[in-house]
Amino acid sequence: MKTLKIDFVSDVACPWCAVGLNALERALERVGPELRAELHFQPFELNPTMPAGGADTVQYLSNKYGITPEQIARNQAAIRERGAAVGFAFGQRARVWNTFDAHRLLHWAGIHGKQRELKHALLKAYHGEGRNPGAHDVLLELAGAVGLDVDAARQVLDSGQFTNEVREAESAWQQAGIHSVPSIVINDRHLIQGGQPPEVFEQALRQIAGQEA
Repeated sequence: MKTLKIDFVSDVACPWCAVGLNALERALERVGPELRAELHFQPFELNPTMPAGGADTVQYLSNKYGITPEQIARNQAAIRERGAAVGFAFGQRARVWNTFDAHRLLHWAGIHGKQRELKHALLKAYHGEGRNPGAHDVLLELAGAVGLDVDAARQVLDSGQFTNEVREAESAWQQAGIHSVPSIVINDRHLIQGGQPPEVFEQALRQIAGQEA
């Protein structure tokens, strides 16, 4: 069985990352009998200067992208539809939050083999339930829910552990040319960008596996 290394560069705050991850996993299910994936989640911050208190979603998106509340509503409706097609349910997201501590905890979860589970829990908490993915109480609850040691997670969050590792990884991916998410890098050299449909991911995975054979 062929194994592909997949780096999923994304941010918890990115709705298309939720769509893209679920679409990629549907594709991986389809190619499962033939291909195996080693999935690694890599950090990227859409809002690196976001204060701890966050910002109103509509106001923030309007200021950042120069679009109207009506355009934002249409975009969100389209994203909800795309999410539903791949099994992800979007809820109301009233605020945008800082996600750096979530990335630190994801880095730590990767060491303990729970990165994928925590990533899903974070995406659901924010995009599905509108919760703050940077709040330590939320992060600790989610860590416990996916089977991680809550006391160890609290120590990671309180100590600032893995700050340098996350910053270095963010910088490395940006220097590699990643400036939008989701970006999916396969075997360190094949790039797929955006929340593509499962069929697109499936075709790309089969094609890359054939090239790598």
